[in-house]
Amino acid sequence: MEFLTKLYESMEEGFVIVVQFSILLMELIGVLIILWTLVQILHTVITKKHRNLRLLLAHGIAFALEFKLGGEVLRTILARDFKEIGMIACVIALRAALTFLLHWEVKEEHEEEENGCNELDVAVIKKAAPKPEKK
Repeated sequence: MEFLTKLYESMEEGFVIVVQFSILLMELIGVLIILWTLVQILHTVITKKHRNLRLLLAHGIAFALEFKLGGEVLRTILARDFKEIGMIACVIALRAALTFLLHWEVKEEHEEEENGCNELDVAVIKKAAPKPEKK
């Protein structure tokens, strides 16, 4: 019986180590994605390519946030009390909200690119358009 207890404890320690390593790996990947996005934006600015930098930045941050969100989900496995779970839940909620907002912004940017104009252009066009004559 003592052998099984020691085996269980050693397996639990190994599991904790694997989860902690996975959390660090997910966080590191998120940071590397943000840094890679920064390099891409700097390259675009330096070479003076006319691309939508906001869209590129939003894609990079949203992708990085998904990895960081995965790390937080893994962190819940190691949580020992409700206070810690509550803090993790708040962080997950904030990161999920940021990811949702970034995806929404990217979708709006894509729609503006497809339509060929943005909201400001539409407002200017409406203001400049001739008014229909009343009969």
